[in-house]
Amino acid sequence: MKKTKLITLGLAAMLPLMGIVAQRNVPDDDPTQKSVIDEVVWVVGDEPILKSEVEGLRLQAEMEGIRWGGNPDCAIPERIAVEKLFLHQAAIDSIEVTESEISSNIDQRMEFFIQQAGSREKLEEWRGQTVAQMRAQMHDELRNQMLIQRMREKLVEDITVSPAEVRRYFSTLSPDSVPFVPTEVEVQIITRMPKIEQEEINRIKDELREYTNRVTAGETTFQTLARMYSEDPGSARYGGELGFVGRGTLDPAFAAAAFNLTDPKKLSKIVESEFGYHIIQLVEKRGDKINVRHILRKPRVSDAAIDSALIMLDSLAVSLRQEKFTFDEAASLLSDDKDTRNNHGLMANATDDGRRTSKFRMQDLPTEVARAVEKLQPGEVSPAFKMVNQRGKTVCAIVKLKSRVDGHRATITEDFQVMKNVVQEKRRNEVLNKWVEDKIKTIYVRVNDRYKDCQFEHQGWIK
Repeated sequence: MKKTKLITLGLAAMLPLMGIVAQRNVPDDDPTQKSVIDEVVWVVGDEPILKSEVEGLRLQAEMEGIRWGGNPDCAIPERIAVEKLFLHQAAIDSIEVTESEISSNIDQRMEFFIQQAGSREKLEEWRGQTVAQMRAQMHDELRNQMLIQRMREKLVEDITVSPAEVRRYFSTLSPDSVPFVPTEVEVQIITRMPKIEQEEINRIKDELREYTNRVTAGETTFQTLARMYSEDPGSARYGGELGFVGRGTLDPAFAAAAFNLTDPKKLSKIVESEFGYHIIQLVEKRGDKINVRHILRKPRVSDAAIDSALIMLDSLAVSLRQEKFTFDEAASLLSDDKDTRNNHGLMANATDDGRRTSKFRMQDLPTEVARAVEKLQPGEVSPAFKMVNQRGKTVCAIVKLKSRVDGHRATITEDFQVMKNVVQEKRRNEVLNKWVEDKIKTIYVRVNDRYKDCQFEHQGWIK
């Protein structure tokens, strides 16, 4: 459902909006067809909060397994209202984020989501959208999140805590209340891509040539073939269409072929990318963005090729255990994993807040890697195993556990920074909570009657 953006109204004009419902445009003589599609449930300053926003956040939380403290019917609209306060102040203080910052943040988040899903194709299949569509959908929401975060940071930028405050705070805690630091590991990896037989590659190319010939001859449409045969599930359901994207969001080989297309009636030659083999059809160009359709076909890796790669890696693991050479050297020279081989095979973790670190909690590792690491001691090398990489391709791998810090209660001597962060975050939250409650007193707030019995986190919403 598309939400119509409301024109900013003055205070007096806002009052009647509470309780007014929006209805579909239907004939007056057919009242049975009228139905509520949205409702203004809160107003904060000039900003309405719609019922659809509340329901959307509820659904998102349910999908992500988020639990709300207290009654969700009260906590969710209050969460949105607090965000409106920060956005309102960000506008007053002229807080800004650039398009390049938004794009970079989207890149990091998409990389994290793809890693969690297992591949780009699996993510698209799960979400029912192409990566390009997800990126476009994330833009405005992410911009607001960045503005809110920047406003929060500005409000607490001067908050510091001394070592004495940290020690004093933790001296008052019972042992069970001291923060628990989860197990963290650093992992190095070497992967080998099983060799795909030329016969299988030829089979895939012959299929794509047949598709091209059928479209060119007018026997069928590109969209029909994409829906039937493309192995990119996110775009296949849309007839292979990706939506408008920039060159930087596409595989380089795919982008080069797509941006060279000039005639929607002519298809590209067969293009090999890191995802497989494609044919591409131009839909439209707009400035530095392009909309194309594509059909993706992936060659199958034979069991014999997988077995051969596993045997090679097991032999390599034996040599590494015998210290004939180091894992660092082997990863740099032999690994097919371009994301790690230039860093001696050390895996990098994209955290929820967009940072990159070499440290992983076990649940943040790919499932197959976590299983292999769980059985290792620091310095040990695993047996070879099979996995699917971030690009959806079957690879074989060995891993070395570089370091492990077992989960433990934080201590001043070993985890001072962790403990300092806890105290500093507590101080910041106190400052932000006071700011929110002071802000509520100075801004117009109107709450639907249904929320007046809520126990809110912040005081002053009901006036």
